[in-house]
Amino acid sequence: MRMLLLFWLGLWASMALHAADFEFTPTLQRAYADVLKLKVQDGRRAMAGEVARENGVALYIDDLADMVTLLVSDDRKLFEQWEDREDQRLDALRDLDEKSPWQRFAQAEVRLHWAFVKLKFGQEVGASWDVIRAYKLLEENRKKFPGFLPTYKSLGLLHVMIGAVPDNYTWVTRILGLQGNIRQGLQEIRTVAQKDTVFQTEARLIDLMIRAYVLKFTTGDVANLKKLVQENPDNLLLHFLAVSVLMKEAQSEEGLAFLHERPTGPAYLPFPILENLRADILLQKAAYDQAASAYRSFLSQYKGVNFLKDAYYKQFLCYWLRDDNARAVPFLQQVLKVGTTVVESDKAAQKFAEMYFKKGLSSRQKILMKARLATDGGYYDTALQTLRSYTEASFPVVIEKAEFNYRKGRMLQRRGDADEAVPFFERAIVLSETDQLSYGATSALQLGYIYQQKRNPAQARQYFQKALSYKKHEYKNSIDNKARAALNELGVKN
Repeated sequence: MRMLLLFWLGLWASMALHAADFEFTPTLQRAYADVLKLKVQDGRRAMAGEVARENGVALYIDDLADMVTLLVSDDRKLFEQWEDREDQRLDALRDLDEKSPWQRFAQAEVRLHWAFVKLKFGQEVGASWDVIRAYKLLEENRKKFPGFLPTYKSLGLLHVMIGAVPDNYTWVTRILGLQGNIRQGLQEIRTVAQKDTVFQTEARLIDLMIRAYVLKFTTGDVANLKKLVQENPDNLLLHFLAVSVLMKEAQSEEGLAFLHERPTGPAYLPFPILENLRADILLQKAAYDQAASAYRSFLSQYKGVNFLKDAYYKQFLCYWLRDDNARAVPFLQQVLKVGTTVVESDKAAQKFAEMYFKKGLSSRQKILMKARLATDGGYYDTALQTLRSYTEASFPVVIEKAEFNYRKGRMLQRRGDADEAVPFFERAIVLSETDQLSYGATSALQLGYIYQQKRNPAQARQYFQKALSYKKHEYKNSIDNKARAALNELGVKN
């Protein structure tokens, strides 16, 4: 009897120990919410005790805190100091209870966190392997614990990402055992948003990001985004998402309002990129002195390597657009000396600077640039007024003619005059064909969206495939991703 009692006590102690391996306590739920709000230090303080005893949920949230800190700061030195943490946390998680649905989920989350960080710092190969391993862990978790909702938050994201891979590369995903479908992925994420109260905000955020940066953002999506931010007034991450997405959707004035309403204070991570966004809006509004001051403020706070070329290029624009070339040119010279060309805005800045110093720019380029900036911000009356007295014949070279047609088409499209925009986009494609200019690719993408809205899938497919056909331009990654996702939505292999 004594031996039997000792056996049962030992078994109970072992079971209790494993049960404690993954405890999502109310304190950890608050810490997780704080990290998502970018109140990282508050979150870390709250979960310090649980991290110390290696509660697997705390290890996952602590890793999430690392990810948001590195993505927000873009600090390469900090990345180099912390990059060993991935393996340390994975080793710790592997030693915890395999019978818990949290064990594989937490490992997968750590893998995904570092995949996003590695992509930020140009380590594409390492990021790819992390994504593959995360997918395998999540699929295994889905099979073992089909009712564990958090799995579908990240698995849904991966299903969307894999579903957007072009058909001529799907053999790679098949060999690696990866399967994806955009509709399936979105449904999985929505299920989490509807049924999991803890992960609801993150799932809604992921859903909106996919719609903004992979699919076509709709009027309903804009309303949902605004509602999400208004429901979470102390969430700085959501305010950032609202500003960046509204700017992308040519609603910069509304984005500026969210920027002014954002939560502030020492509890939040420093977020200098918000100052960069404010500068971009001021530049779109032709408030050149204020914009130049905001870019200087951004550069004084920022520790990263991305967006440097872009910031110096835009400081050049602040002076060049008001005909102060003497003050403008030194900023463009800096573009060739600083930063990297990982992100598309930096690639575009580098290309502009090289072209300027190699060939120079005509005075007509200033007209097009002013129209572009006003259009990008949603200041359509200003943009149309800028181009009102010009026609294609006003521009002497092909690239300017192509840009004029694209800009005119984009203005009309965004004002709701899609039928009037079509001939301008078609003309931009013709003019871009020989030199494979980006204006042809972007025009084809917009024509695809126009015909998709007109419920003409055959014509839409033709233009999305046309957008993909452009072999090399500075916006190829984003244009191709959107075209592939649109084709996937149409049920077309691409």
